[in-house]
Amino acid sequence: MTHPIDPEKRGKLIVDVLVEAFADLMAADAGAFRTKFRKMAADPFAFYRGSACLFYADMAAMEDRWCDEKTSRVWIHGDLHAENFGTYMDATGRIVFDVNDFDEAYLGHVSWDLRRFAASFALMAWRKAFSDQVIGDLLAGYLNAWLDQVEAFTRSDADRDFALLAGNTHGAVQELIRRTATRTRLGLLQRMTLVEDNERRFAESPRNRRLEGDEHGEVIEALERYKATLPPRPWRREVAYDVKDVIGTGGFGIGSAGLPAYNVLLEGYDQALENDVVLSLKQGNVPAPSRIVDDPEIRDYFEHEGHRTAVSQRALQSHASQFLGHTEIRGTGFVVAELSPYELDLDWDDLTEPTDIRPVLEQLGRATAKLHCVGDADSDHTLVPFQTEDAIVAMLDGRRKEFVDDLVEFAHSYARRTQDDFRLFVDAFRAGAIPGISSSE
Repeated sequence: MTHPIDPEKRGKLIVDVLVEAFADLMAADAGAFRTKFRKMAADPFAFYRGSACLFYADMAAMEDRWCDEKTSRVWIHGDLHAENFGTYMDATGRIVFDVNDFDEAYLGHVSWDLRRFAASFALMAWRKAFSDQVIGDLLAGYLNAWLDQVEAFTRSDADRDFALLAGNTHGAVQELIRRTATRTRLGLLQRMTLVEDNERRFAESPRNRRLEGDEHGEVIEALERYKATLPPRPWRREVAYDVKDVIGTGGFGIGSAGLPAYNVLLEGYDQALENDVVLSLKQGNVPAPSRIVDDPEIRDYFEHEGHRTAVSQRALQSHASQFLGHTEIRGTGFVVAELSPYELDLDWDDLTEPTDIRPVLEQLGRATAKLHCVGDADSDHTLVPFQTEDAIVAMLDGRRKEFVDDLVEFAHSYARRTQDDFRLFVDAFRAGAIPGISSSE
């Protein structure tokens, strides 16, 4: 990956790609995108997080040495950066450390996920003032752990049961799992709701809005349709789906600007107020990899983006939450999921030394391998009719070191390109050169 020869042309490409990806959403909520772009202007890593569409535009223009007929058509996370890892409680009640945020999940080259993660880590590690040699050594540890786990899956039929748990992790990852276990549903409810006249409802806040007119009824009807998309019973615990309250809220995260969302408060596992459940209904977005994957079979498999997000998460997590499903509101797809107290992101702020980060990256490599290898022929879809781990091992046969060295070099070069792109983006934003978005309002 080389640096752009002409900054003016590269700057125009950056603007064109962002506008093409987000034009409809920017038109619907220019203010939300102004906020998104200001967050992206914080530093190169924030820019990288918010510009997956640019990364895939570059992937489309680059020859990929590390794919073949099978490994170019596997389930990928789509936005695998260093801050998209954390904990969740799976359908069996286990607190698992895994990849999170499946908004960009799609089918594509397995190497795209690894490249996107590697470059993201190089950017993050640059902020910690690590040398290129240290960054390369740490990334080699991540990639070799990924390869080791992929190869282990070729010798086992239990890849869908594999999970990183408190008993088989260590260091910061184990600490995060144990800290997650101390959280409670009541704690989440106390942050988001209040009790009046012995009834729980959502608390008022600047981010929330009460629904007016037909909108409330449309959300209730959408919730009824959602129930038909849930995985088959028996569930770990039954829940009453009696709706107690509904609010509109903003999108979630730097990548969700302009996307409508709702929160629904349900009667929980019993009539005790401490067991109520909060669901989020969030409009699905067009996944960045789909912009360069031209395959009608993949595109036509999904009813809408909410359906794609839910199917992807079930495929890639293997034991996803019992609440994960999808629905439609006014013909637009929404993904539905629990707002769970048992979800914490890995915090990199206190990981300041390579000796602390090395075991974390090795565990992230194992989690990434699980992500890639569970969404295949053993899953409940038909899009990947082969064993991903076998396909990866066959593709890399005898080229393991070459593969690791090449992706480490890509991480360094693409991180440098992103630092240049960041400056071009900020200059364009400051100059008012992004159509539909002014930096001065």
